[in-house]
Amino acid sequence: MAYLPIEDQGVIGKMRTVTLVGIDGGIDWFCCPNFDSTSVFGAILDDVKGGRFSIHPVHEATAHKQFYWPETNVLVTRFLSDEGVGEVIDFMPVAAPNGDNRPQIIRRVDVVRGRIHWKVECEPAFGYARDSHEVIVDRRGARFVSSELALQLCTAVPLTHTGKGVEVEFVLEEGETATFAVVNISSPEDHGMTPSESLGEDMFSSTVEYWRKWLSQCTYKGRWREMVERSALVLKLLTFELTGAVVAAPTTSLPEHLGGFRNWDYRYTWIRDAAFTLYGLLRIGFTEAAEGFMAWMEARARETGPQGPLQIMYGLDGRHELTEITLDHLDDYRGSKPVCVGNGAYDQLRLDIYGELLDAVYLFNKYGEPISYEFWTHPRDMTNWVCDKWDRVDEGIWETRGGQKHFVYSKVMCWVAVDRALRLADTRSFSAIDRGGWKSETASTRRSKRRAGTPSSTRSCNHTAPTPSMPRV
Repeated sequence: MAYLPIEDQGVIGKMRTVTLVGIDGGIDWFCCPNFDSTSVFGAILDDVKGGRFSIHPVHEATAHKQFYWPETNVLVTRFLSDEGVGEVIDFMPVAAPNGDNRPQIIRRVDVVRGRIHWKVECEPAFGYARDSHEVIVDRRGARFVSSELALQLCTAVPLTHTGKGVEVEFVLEEGETATFAVVNISSPEDHGMTPSESLGEDMFSSTVEYWRKWLSQCTYKGRWREMVERSALVLKLLTFELTGAVVAAPTTSLPEHLGGFRNWDYRYTWIRDAAFTLYGLLRIGFTEAAEGFMAWMEARARETGPQGPLQIMYGLDGRHELTEITLDHLDDYRGSKPVCVGNGAYDQLRLDIYGELLDAVYLFNKYGEPISYEFWTHPRDMTNWVCDKWDRVDEGIWETRGGQKHFVYSKVMCWVAVDRALRLADTRSFSAIDRGGWKSETASTRRSKRRAGTPSSTRSCNHTAPTPSMPRV
């Protein structure tokens, strides 16, 4: 199967990992159990070796359409053909009615009109297609077992073993349904869930209810409300519920342009991207996600590293080292090698992150919950550090890999850091220790940012643009 355009990939998830579902009915990206785990389905990085789970009509559809169930992250892929109209409804249960909180993908196949001949092909490729696996087929479906991970494909439809995967063809009449579920299991003996149409329907209902209840917090009433709410739903998918961290994007190694080499791994938490995400959610009423991130951020503030109080990025669990490696056995999207996992920019110096973070703290205090004095001590110490270091060279907003320079944006954001710290201190009557020095430094940074030069080249940079309304897949 050919590579789809990136815009033809929909996204579903459950705040631990996400799944990309193509308009052709193929799952081309899924890491398990977390965002930054190794891939199980990775056809988006190698159409031949990457692994895929596809459900599509046998007879080619005359038209495809993909949309979300209203006010949810439940994805519908519709196929229109001479046979009739069929749909694949994809979602990851957020609040499973049976209490099962393991990563799961539910794929419900429906026929709206006519009689559709369907084909299902499931061939995982564990560990970025490096790990071999065993396939066990039984009456419950199939189990795929590698040395590090085991998955079960649960279904009542009989499956045929095809070497590294399974497949089946079947026919559904109008009004009929078949359900397929991919479940993370603990061992080959763990049979996961029992395939049941009623359980699939219960999971669908509870997932729709969860997303609609979450979205009901939205306070935005202006123009393009549907677009704003859709953006909020996507940003929520990028939060990691176990720690409160926010990933910059759910994928790795998609090229900036075809044939290019700037193929970075974005499945980590950048201070800047997370701060902008926090800003967007706070301004439209979603304070819970902001609280989780602030707790995660406070833990990072206690872990001063060699480049200052903060790193520019962290793992979802707060780990500091994100060693970058190249996977030469994968061709990457449309042959745009290299495929990189990890990110070598993790130990760079970026002065702008302090401005973005303190602005987020200021906004959280204003629109979310008042920060405590204990929490305030961390922004205060960061501000003192910024006052001492703002005039240093750094790698800048684009994380250039060609050496440190002076960047206007870095100087501006250092000024923002001190300005927001002063505002917080005034608003909450917190002690600022060196208030006079802070005010003096804001004046100095104003003068300096007018003199600072910009680099003539951003060769081999780590491009991390502000988090948009849709994720960088």
